Amino acid sequence: MNRFVLFVFAISFFSACNAQVGLVDKTITLATKQYSNAERDAPKSGNRIIPRTINPITNELICVKLEDWTSGFFAGNLWMMYKLTGNDIWKQKAIVWTEKMAPIRFFYGHHDVGFMMGCSYGNGYYIGSQNHYDSVLVQSAKSLAKRFDCKVGCIESWNSFKSWTDEKQYDFPVIIDNMMNLELMFEATKFTGDSSFREMAISHADVTLKNHFRPDNSSYHVVMYNQTTGLVESKQTAQGLAHESAWARGQAWGLYGYTICYRYTKNKKYLDQAVNIAEFWLTHKNMPKDGIPYWDFDAIEPGALAVGRTNVTKLSGVPRDVAAASIVASALVELSDYVNASLSKKYKKAAEKIVKSLATSYMADTQKNKYFILEQSVGSIPHASEISVPLNYADYYFLEALVRLKAQ
Repeated sequence: MNRFVLFVFAISFFSACNAQVGLVDKTITLATKQYSNAERDAPKSGNRIIPRTINPITNELICVKLEDWTSGFFAGNLWMMYKLTGNDIWKQKAIVWTEKMAPIRFFYGHHDVGFMMGCSYGNGYYIGSQNHYDSVLVQSAKSLAKRFDCKVGCIESWNSFKSWTDEKQYDFPVIIDNMMNLELMFEATKFTGDSSFREMAISHADVTLKNHFRPDNSSYHVVMYNQTTGLVESKQTAQGLAHESAWARGQAWGLYGYTICYRYTKNKKYLDQAVNIAEFWLTHKNMPKDGIPYWDFDAIEPGALAVGRTNVTKLSGVPRDVAAASIVASALVELSDYVNASLSKKYKKAAEKIVKSLATSYMADTQKNKYFILEQSVGSIPHASEISVPLNYADYYFLEALVRLKAQ
């Protein structure tokens, strides 16, 4: 099973009900309009060419550099549209936006190469039958491998991290998001037969399993390691409410990441952890009834303060995080394929509920948001960045969830 191969999920959700099928049609119609606008208005040259979000005041399109961690998602969205529609127009568009990403195969400035190249070239290889993309993916994995440290046993996420609270700078931070980049390493072993990529991925997953999770199966966002000893120095947050809170998107990355690891290894400890995280998510007392979480599971009071490095953000309400919900919806569909019948039914039903909520209550107001499908995602409240806005990766995982649910 592969995130890029989305053909094997059993489904009754959309085919059983015309109203449900209508949600897919509605999404396709909206995405056709929105992504055409984004292609039209994105700069044709320069450094910032990849659509990411909008300016919430002016409603103008915000584009980012190829090196931005979200740069592969727009191409990924186009691949998902090709998969949903079968229309070659989307394939041709996806190829164009994918191949803009080619320079990133040599990039190793941070850990997100897996996101960047998997969503673009990975989907191009599997969905678009662009078989020559394999060499690009292998080179991308080689670049990512440069961030792996044998002593720590992990892929370094950022080059450094400066704590909010003690102003200490840490030199080997690993974030839960990094679980999503392991897929690229597993794929590289499949392409080349070189087991070292797979071994790095397994090591990273094991060390993260040991150090990132609390007894209730929620995860820390950032774990700092001493590169000399390999030992943990500190456990903190960068984008959550507090060091000991459960940042919603971080929980989503963990769920999806360990589902990936089970897909490639069939090691039950990874499946068990994915189930543990899913149960934390689905049974949490602070989960809203529509299944779309608050940006942090512990940020449920209006006026909650999120203390960042240079600012304190006072919230007038409690933002939801549509991106986190989209990630979980897609992950739950895949996870449902690996568990017993009772859990499978539960996880599919939960995914369907999230998708329906997103498609009925969080779709774009096209007078304000002319470029993306969904609204009300959260980038980083502690950094006062991207609060209750559309984000390209929220669209991506929503579309991926639709594809997975729709597949026969």
